[in-house]
Amino acid sequence: MKILVVGNGAREHAILHALAAEDALGGEPHELHAAPGNPGMAREATLHPVDAVDGGAVAALATDLGADLVVVGPEAPLVAGVADAVRDAGVPVFGPSAEAARLEGSKSFAKEVMAAANVPTAMAHVCTTRDEVAAALDAFGAPHVVKDDGLAAGKGVVVTSDREEALAHAEAALGARPGGRVVVEEYLDGPEVSLFCLCDGASVVPMVPAQDFKRVFDGGEGPNTGGMGAYTPLDWAPSGLVAEVVDRIAQPTIDEMAHRGTPFVGVLYVGLALTSRGARVVEFNARFGDPEIQAVLTRLTTPLSSVLLAAARGELEQHAPLHWSPEAVVNVVVAATGYPESPRRGDAITGIEAAEALPGVHVLHAGTATAEDGTLVSAGGRVLSVVGRGADLAAARAAAYASVAEIHLADSHHRTDIALAAERGEVQVP
Repeated sequence: MKILVVGNGAREHAILHALAAEDALGGEPHELHAAPGNPGMAREATLHPVDAVDGGAVAALATDLGADLVVVGPEAPLVAGVADAVRDAGVPVFGPSAEAARLEGSKSFAKEVMAAANVPTAMAHVCTTRDEVAAALDAFGAPHVVKDDGLAAGKGVVVTSDREEALAHAEAALGARPGGRVVVEEYLDGPEVSLFCLCDGASVVPMVPAQDFKRVFDGGEGPNTGGMGAYTPLDWAPSGLVAEVVDRIAQPTIDEMAHRGTPFVGVLYVGLALTSRGARVVEFNARFGDPEIQAVLTRLTTPLSSVLLAAARGELEQHAPLHWSPEAVVNVVVAATGYPESPRRGDAITGIEAAEALPGVHVLHAGTATAEDGTLVSAGGRVLSVVGRGADLAAARAAAYASVAEIHLADSHHRTDIALAAERGEVQVP
């Protein structure tokens, strides 16, 4: 197939990496394209300098290429309606419409849908003024949870016991855009789990659960980030968790979206807290989560192209069940100095070839670029995802961290405790 992947991060590189690996499963090699892509993705795809949020340009590129499938990776193009433009051009696309992507684009809309579908989630107040925020904080008590209503690149949530910090975050979010709103929620106790559900507007096919680590430093310290690492499987999770999430959360949500006339086609990312009262939705996203998908796709043995195309065509119900490797996978994010507040760019990156020469490892690019002299340099906060696999979490961790040690990026940092507690057989609370 000719497949166009839209985006330029590690999530999109993970998708391309999985698609490129399908010829090793006995299939025909795909003709892969990426827009705009990054230097690492150039090893597996032809890059096109197209703005990922320009629906007309993406649709024109897909048409010119004669693409059989377009996969829209990031949330911003989805919320901007890129998938709509591609569908209107008659090209199969994996990714929700702009209206359906509101499940991620608006936290308050997601809460409205969850209420209508009777989906278990945190109690919440939607606030438009500082006084409303203050009242909601007092009603729920500490720890305080304050979320930007709109997109915030995975960093729009503050969880703190400091009331003034919560108020300050809310005030900044309210003032960031006209008609600004925030969602103040009750705090959900317990470990968090990410589950990606592939959807075709009617049917739901779950992937395997994973867990990510949002805080920048070991032990869950420091500010929130887009994600510093992830792992799968979760041996400590309840055995019936996936079925429960599909039955009580994902399928009712997809049914409600269809009932509203806005069928959801793509990935419903269900962020869960396993609380003392049962599983509760922390958030919905409308795309694969980064850094979890880098780990999840490494375990997938079913050709990714077949299931994405089936979802795009509304044919998931006819697709064979997904198959998974029993291996464990650990993804460690290498971040630029200053991340998440003010990451430094332009530093040279070396050692990736040595890292990938180690068994059971591949390296995915996120914030990278090529300098004028051809040097690979940092170009974002989260720069690389180093993915290690092994027979168990101990082996996967050893592979990933041995490879991280081979990579040099001046003053970079990474967490050293990704999947550490889980390796010890403990419930992981990132």
